Amino acid sequence: MILKNVSFKTPEENILYDEVLLKLAEQGAQGEVLRLWESPMLFVVLGRISKVTEDVREDNTKKDNVPVLRRFSGGGTVLQGPGCLNYSLILSKQKNPQIVDLRRSYQFVLEKVIAAMASLNISAEFKPVSDLALTDGYKKFSGNAQHRAKAHVLHHGTILYDFDLDLVEKYLKIPKAVPEYRQGRAHKDFIANICCDSKKIKESLCNVFGAQEEAGVTAQERCCLDQFLEDKKEVVFL
Repeated sequence: MILKNVSFKTPEENILYDEVLLKLAEQGAQGEVLRLWESPMLFVVLGRISKVTEDVREDNTKKDNVPVLRRFSGGGTVLQGPGCLNYSLILSKQKNPQIVDLRRSYQFVLEKVIAAMASLNISAEFKPVSDLALTDGYKKFSGNAQHRAKAHVLHHGTILYDFDLDLVEKYLKIPKAVPEYRQGRAHKDFIANICCDSKKIKESLCNVFGAQEEAGVTAQERCCLDQFLEDKKEVVFL
């Protein structure tokens, strides 16, 4: 598995690069990938069918010029920015038959992330369908989503480690669909940072997923990304 420790300056590039990696894998241009990235600026990103009016405190995002984007995977609306590490996986269905089934695929991936956390002395649990929570207090520190193509699955998730959690309350509403384990908690009582620096988290994720050979952005990827930036303006840039 190739490691891509690649973060871009703009929210648009960071969101669309995952889609580029999946497209190229489907075309047979490259194989499985683990990408690790972190946004240098705040932005909101909605899931494929999420609604701005239901999830976003638009008065605050507009006042503070916080961009609102939409990704092409499912899952809920999240706030991105410094202190939120993202991991993205391009996984082959042929190599990993466990991921053919949707629910089993989440369990397959997140059990590996739990193992990565355990190596850092962080006790975590899988909360279906797609969350990871600290065992102590069941506070969520990782949300996950997928886009499933013909031969590959894109699985991407967040890991909060040094995020300003007050900003979540400022820019995001409580979603209509919430997991049972949330138990009516407000954002500040439901989410948490893990106690670890990003370098150690990255190393642990690389170990559990077997990502070794590091590579940067290829010319083919850059070309595809630039085309996506032009073609998908109306879909992604809200």
